[in-house]
Amino acid sequence: MDTHTLSDQTQSSLDGARMTGAEMVITALREQGVDTMFGYPGGAVLPIYDALYSEPSIQHILVRHEQGAGHAAEGYARSTGKCGVALATSGPGATNMVTPITDAMMDSIPMVVITGQVPTHLIGTDAFQECDTVGITRCCAKHNYLVTDVDDLARTLHEAFLIATSGRPGPVVIDIPKDVQFATGTYVGKAGVYKPTYQPKTEPSEHAIRDALDMMATARRPVLYTGGGVINSGTEASKLLRELQAATGFPVTSTLMGLGAFPASHEDWLGMVGMHGAYEANNAMHDCDLMICVGARFDDRVTGKISAFSPGSRKVHIDIDPSSINKIIRVDVPIIADSKAALKALLEGWKARRLPKPDLSDWKEQIEKWRAVDCFAYPENDGAIRPQYAVERLYELTKDRDTYISTEVGQHQMWAAQHYHFEEPNRWMTSGGLGTMGYGLPAAVGIQAAHRDSLVIDIAGEASVQMVMQEVSTAVQHKLPIKVFILNNEWMGMVRQWQELLHGERYSHSYSESLPDFVKLAEAYGAHGIRCDDPAELDAKIMEMIDHDGPVIFDCMVEKAENCLPMIPSGAPHNEMILGKISGDEIDEAGRKMV
Repeated sequence: MDTHTLSDQTQSSLDGARMTGAEMVITALREQGVDTMFGYPGGAVLPIYDALYSEPSIQHILVRHEQGAGHAAEGYARSTGKCGVALATSGPGATNMVTPITDAMMDSIPMVVITGQVPTHLIGTDAFQECDTVGITRCCAKHNYLVTDVDDLARTLHEAFLIATSGRPGPVVIDIPKDVQFATGTYVGKAGVYKPTYQPKTEPSEHAIRDALDMMATARRPVLYTGGGVINSGTEASKLLRELQAATGFPVTSTLMGLGAFPASHEDWLGMVGMHGAYEANNAMHDCDLMICVGARFDDRVTGKISAFSPGSRKVHIDIDPSSINKIIRVDVPIIADSKAALKALLEGWKARRLPKPDLSDWKEQIEKWRAVDCFAYPENDGAIRPQYAVERLYELTKDRDTYISTEVGQHQMWAAQHYHFEEPNRWMTSGGLGTMGYGLPAAVGIQAAHRDSLVIDIAGEASVQMVMQEVSTAVQHKLPIKVFILNNEWMGMVRQWQELLHGERYSHSYSESLPDFVKLAEAYGAHGIRCDDPAELDAKIMEMIDHDGPVIFDCMVEKAENCLPMIPSGAPHNEMILGKISGDEIDEAGRKMV
């Protein structure tokens, strides 16, 4: 029997069992297959922690800040495909969880957040550590509950997991008053929970698939535009995407959140699309005659100027969330379905029609002209380490290992997306929609808790990583050997870049003054610290980081004024990109001389 999942006999025997609300929480988590959770105790959740004390099958990771618990649960969820679980007390514990809740909502991460609340008779009295958790999280969670009757608690917990993991995944908040945790009630097993008011559509309509196939059969400049929805749909969806591409020969691009769904080594991989995406990907999106969007939502960082976005293409949009269809970009064929189901239907339909692989030679010849611009090229190291070079060396030294990458948010995040290449899904964890500085370190904690024997690296910036730096202590306590690889340019790099390009080089409060000595800081936490400022020593020190058996903070001193390019300027069309100086001024006519 799986030690983390109750047998059918045990489940059935639990129905109608009498137990306290706190015991219901732990029993429901166990029944849902939860093996790891992240939290921080406080007065309003002490009954739950007391019940957890004697539960050996659930690993609890004690964080140092509730925000860290939420991001760790996100990292766990994104790297495993399971639902993440976080636990926090009332008041400030719950409000500290708002950022990761919003982050998970924006990036469609399945997560159940359990918060304590003051006793029911004190709600609304401004009691000590009281806040309106349901009201605060109503706008940033997929759903939330305030449970005031212990007999509703077990059903609510099971509903929360159902909602968080089905349809478009997202965070669900359960606020439980302390007296409900102490009260005794009747437990309901998950097999008895059914929510008829929530039945998301997962299968595509036949006529929509037929219309999409008609367009695919006649397209001469097609693009598969993929997003995080492919990864959320499971590894089978990524496999189906690869099979569909093999059958059609269509080029593939991806959003930031979709990296890894299609192998970066494939000849038809265009690279990431969007503000800091590949020149060839953005131009292909602009010039295509058919765009098949799978599990992406036409985010502003992808579209650029909406009125100029891919003006000559017909568009197919596959999304499980009906509210995403036609919200930003009008499409010709909407397909409301799970990515896996839609890709399977398209693949089967293509094969059933016995359609030959189309002749896309002219289109791919054009793509090669854009690719020849080499938009990610950068100057050679000139004494200092170029940040792009640092990421490339990290990739080369870790690509053949069982490696997971998280990031903070900023220039380093974009350099990681550009220069670290992913072959498989669920290996890349980053904050896309919300852009949360401080995400990567606690996310790495969550990833490492799920994959104890894997190499987990947080590619960080010196400003962003300090947001939740104290989670290094969590890694040390729980023997989680995460590696924090800091690209230290002594600036809030992306802020400085925008100030340089868009604000007349007025660097208002973007210089990272009074930085800590990260090596000494690592030692203070009981971790290992490494510093490197010489390109000739970089490989050896990266190997020192990899080979160390505990948590490491690597302070990689990089070129201070390097900009993250290419870049679509704010408000510009997505085919008008600022290219790096190394690309030169001469671009042939087919390649369109850019800004």
